[in-house]
Amino acid sequence: MKRFSLSMLAFVVTSFCVLNFVASPAKSCPFCPGPSLTLTEQVAQADAAVLVKWLSSRPPTLSDPGLCELEVVDVDHQPDGSKLAERGKIKLTRHCAGKVGDHFMLFGTSVESTIEWGAPLAASKTAYFYIRNAPKLGAETTERLQYFLKYLEASDKLVADDAFGEFANAAYADVAKMSGELPRLKLRKWLTSKEVSTSHLGLYGMLLGLCGTDEDAPILEAKITEETDEIRIGIDGVMGGYLLLTGEKGLKLLEETKLTNKKAPFAETYAALQAVRFMWQYGDGRISPDRLRQSMRLMLDRPELADLIIADLSRMKDWSVQDKLMSSYDQETSSTPIKRAIVRYILSSIKDTAGATGSEDETKLPQHVVKGQQYLKELEVKDPKTVNQAKPLTRPRVGGVRD
Repeated sequence: MKRFSLSMLAFVVTSFCVLNFVASPAKSCPFCPGPSLTLTEQVAQADAAVLVKWLSSRPPTLSDPGLCELEVVDVDHQPDGSKLAERGKIKLTRHCAGKVGDHFMLFGTSVESTIEWGAPLAASKTAYFYIRNAPKLGAETTERLQYFLKYLEASDKLVADDAFGEFANAAYADVAKMSGELPRLKLRKWLTSKEVSTSHLGLYGMLLGLCGTDEDAPILEAKITEETDEIRIGIDGVMGGYLLLTGEKGLKLLEETKLTNKKAPFAETYAALQAVRFMWQYGDGRISPDRLRQSMRLMLDRPELADLIIADLSRMKDWSVQDKLMSSYDQETSSTPIKRAIVRYILSSIKDTAGATGSEDETKLPQHVVKGQQYLKELEVKDPKTVNQAKPLTRPRVGGVRD
């Protein structure tokens, strides 16, 4: 895929925001696709779960929904009073493609005295007993992850994808606790294999960053600096893992190759931005806050990213660019979203009164607060419409009185 249009660029930004940790940083892996319903969760939510074997199927017609006959191989659980048993038959009023000997998992919901079955899920015996032996949802997360760790990239695709899903759904803090148990050599192999799904690379890059050594940095670096015009799903996780391993040295490489390099594809630049955000939230001081702020400021001059960067700098409480933002407010490259971001940045700087000194009657405010108040007055005169749009909405109190 060659360099893309503005519409494609907007799509990429939206996709990254939806799929990555900016949307839900505390609840799932920072560099994985959005949380999915794992087999453990499906089993837990079902009133009945069984392994069945395909016997026969009748295709549907205009007047007939079809029929699928299945034989019970094993019962994981069922409602009290149900009589599902090995070699028992289950008939579904639907067509189910298959051949004699094919295995499926069935999940059912108890409705009065019957079970309503969902669509059969093709699953080998291996996959069924993998999930039957898995720790239940109530178990400690690290205990559960230790089990699923053994099945990452298993030969059974359903098993491998489900084990990945368990890690993708886990909080970063729980995954980080396992750094001493992660399969470093396997991760190195998976990151360089063409057989591994690209959607898994973000997780594996991050995991190698957690458990790797200086010897592993070149593998991640080679992946990062590989020349491409394609959108590489998961490369942000590889960059995040690289920063965990290399710290400021690695950050400098990202700055030179992705953040300040105008020839770098936009998706690569955005991935590097995600890696910087990751280190800010999860890096635990591996790179100093001031150094991360410095890196973020490098992208202020990129109009396609400026509003996002301004918001990031506001969250980082970097008030050093107040003057720069105000001087750029009326420039041709300052779009409406950028202007709104600047106003919100100024509003946030005013609220950050940490460090104020003096008595209650004569409080001496930090310089950025005083300067922010001055700049806000200027903006209210210059562009009252944008200021009003940027201000947080006030919500009516109970009884109709507004805040």
